[in-house]
Amino acid sequence: MHALTDDDALMRAFAHGDARAFERLYERHHGALYRFVRRLLGREAATQCDEVFQDTWLRVVRSRERWSPQGATFRTWLFTLAHHRAIDVLRRSGREVSIGGQEDDAQPWQPAPDGEAWRDWPAAAAGDVEDRAFWRAAGRRLLDCLDTLPAAQRSAFLLHHEDGLALPELARALEVGFETAKSRLRYAMAKLRACMGAFLPAGQGNA
Repeated sequence: MHALTDDDALMRAFAHGDARAFERLYERHHGALYRFVRRLLGREAATQCDEVFQDTWLRVVRSRERWSPQGATFRTWLFTLAHHRAIDVLRRSGREVSIGGQEDDAQPWQPAPDGEAWRDWPAAAAGDVEDRAFWRAAGRRLLDCLDTLPAAQRSAFLLHHEDGLALPELARALEVGFETAKSRLRYAMAKLRACMGAFLPAGQGNA
């Protein structure tokens, strides 16, 4: 079992009636959670982002008395709740949600250990107007590309590269095996690199 984190201590305090402990958890995680939900739902279900976000926190409140840190941090558990709720919404909307390890027959791009290569993009924006415009366009393109991914792959990418879950935590959050989580991440990376094209640094656009 992992060592208790400050989040775990706050959740325990909340379970014993400390409302301020919940406020601190919310202050700490609400921004990242909202971004995750919004980007996971994509444009097709964007109108339900607030509902999923609020319902996730409501489930935290309802689960407080029976919550215990069994094999996962509070943050991993929180994002797992949001992931389940968002996938339910996507299924109801008719959007295809793959639950298998490999979603197609494409050859996956092989990332550096822990996906470090993707963190090289985008590079820090330079100060002139032209560079800032380029990176704004690149950011919009990335969001467009994310929207084309199957939900299972999009979840893997967002949880790993934006929210910082290591692969073992990612597998727990998605409730799949380690190799399945790794496979989803690889396929997501391959598709995003192909989609981003000219926005990637030279030599990184091809698998």
